[in-house]
Amino acid sequence: MDSRLADRFGRNLQRCRRLAGLSQQELADLIELGRVDVSTLERGLRLPRLDTILKVSAGVGVSPCELLDGFHWFPGHYVEGSFSVEESDSDWARGEP
Repeated sequence: MDSRLADRFGRNLQRCRRLAGLSQQELADLIELGRVDVSTLERGLRLPRLDTILKVSAGVGVSPCELLDGFHWFPGHYVEGSFSVEESDSDWARGEP
């Protein structure tokens, strides 16, 4: 697992959850996930499965694209390639480190 991807997803999730005015427990109850699971995602300790991304995005009321903001795929040959995480000035405007 690329920890940069997990960190970025976690920051995006935390920002969206807070903007929705939800606590971790409220979001967890809403999407039938454990609070510890929400916390683990927000802290960037694991990457979510696609179904979890869809649940979380519905729970916080944003497009899944919003949770994946800053992710870019650079294709390579066959299965090679890589992801990158964009650190932009917009992160600072949102109050993110």
